[in-house]
Amino acid sequence: RGESSTAMVSLPSLFTIERHILAQQGQHPGATGRLTNLLYDIALAAKLIARETTRAGIANILGATSAENVHGEMQQKLDVYADQVIFRMNDHTGRVCVMASEEHDDLLPIPAHHQPGYYVLIYDPLDGSSNIDVNASIGTIFAIHRKITPGDGRGTMEDVLQPGSKLVAAAYVIYGSSTMLVYSTGEGVHGFTLDPSVGEFLLSHPNIQVPSPGQYYSVNHGRHKYWSPGIRHFVAWLQALEDNDRSPLENRYIGSMIADFHRNLLRGGIFLYPADERRPDGKLRLTYEAQPLAFIAAQAGAYASDGIGDILDLQPRDLHQRVPVFMGNRELVEQAEWFLQRYDRDWLAEYAKRR
Repeated sequence: RGESSTAMVSLPSLFTIERHILAQQGQHPGATGRLTNLLYDIALAAKLIARETTRAGIANILGATSAENVHGEMQQKLDVYADQVIFRMNDHTGRVCVMASEEHDDLLPIPAHHQPGYYVLIYDPLDGSSNIDVNASIGTIFAIHRKITPGDGRGTMEDVLQPGSKLVAAAYVIYGSSTMLVYSTGEGVHGFTLDPSVGEFLLSHPNIQVPSPGQYYSVNHGRHKYWSPGIRHFVAWLQALEDNDRSPLENRYIGSMIADFHRNLLRGGIFLYPADERRPDGKLRLTYEAQPLAFIAAQAGAYASDGIGDILDLQPRDLHQRVPVFMGNRELVEQAEWFLQRYDRDWLAEYAKRR
């Protein structure tokens, strides 16, 4: 009849991370926007690191440097790059009062000529860096606390060494077949996938909840000879070696905590890096790795334990304190605690003194 019509085109979701963070801020009328902007800065740092990880093979950024970090580990070039990007992104904004990086022995103060802010930023710039040169998944971990010491000055060790239950936000980025940023501000867990064609993180995994029952377990079987009896019995239980009526969990282990945690977060399961006779306090760092991922796990309906109790309840004593980690579906983690209580009472008693 001469009437014009406009064809409707189906578009993918265009809910950007900026829009999502602003929407969450809008639910809190008293919000100042400082945390919102800090999360923006983290997302931008993730984009810069992702750009280098995806072109590492042609950008002369693969391989190790001639330096070691505070843990005696050889620093990779991407380690150093990621560490510098995150620091420089946040040292001048007026949002952060102090930073701490797994790559440095001491706190990273805000330069004297910049105004300090109200938040503490703790980060592992590149988790799983031993996987860089073999093109396997790696990641970045962030933890954010509020400043608790009085005054408007720069942050102190007291501001950094807070229990995970005091975190206001945590996030991780996984650099794999795609780049994903997953974060929580205590109101659920949300995942965003980077669209490199437009340079935006778009909402791809809203309101993540760990599915049950879990499908996978992730552990380094190469350390079996050093495990305690409790860990050996627990892993045998996961494999259903003595129960023909129960299906075993599938073993998946990449050697990058972020990659293993991320898969189990989306598919269900348990990641464990226990203490053993060579590492009586475990390997993973409490403040840089265990706390922020435990925070995200809890928001997704999962549970993280050091073998005795909730990792989020631990009061850190040291900036680089190590801790055993059991993280995933609650029923699986609680089963690990049961095996430790049954077979490793002496170890638990000794560890509890240092806890």
